[in-house]
Amino acid sequence: MDLVTELGPLLSAEAAAEAPAAGVDPADLEQAVWLRLLERDTAAGRTPEAARWLRRAVRAEARAARRRALREVPYAALAPGGESSPERAALDGEEQRVLRSAVARLPGRCPELLRALLSPRDLTYREIAGELGISQGSLGPVRSRCLGCLRRMLAAEVAAPELRGMER
Repeated sequence: MDLVTELGPLLSAEAAAEAPAAGVDPADLEQAVWLRLLERDTAAGRTPEAARWLRRAVRAEARAARRRALREVPYAALAPGGESSPERAALDGEEQRVLRSAVARLPGRCPELLRALLSPRDLTYREIAGELGISQGSLGPVRSRCLGCLRRMLAAEVAAPELRGMER
């Protein structure tokens, strides 16, 4: 008898039973167990112990999925402005204003280059080079120099953090 037809119904039932508690899709759980089975010796999968091994494998994959879910943080929680509150909107607006003000005070071609890089139009290096009339090869070094200037400028404007812990 074929391995898929022999173990398929049992795997589907076990995955459907374990998936809700693990917070995963039963099909994902099934796929992970099939992969485990294929990585393992296929001859060993046809023994009378195959059903016991299959149940243990489904439970092990479900435990691993639960552990991953505890460790993983949704991307939206990491993204700036993930929460939409008036305070967050005000702080974001203030940050943008400070950044654009600092960019405007940079020397040389830096303001126009960084404005193009910060543009919501998401321009490519080729488009930025065409707009600014400079070669595409010199765009990287100029950008690096401008960002260094901006970093130094913003570091001078930000107050140093207070000392923490024990003072001597």
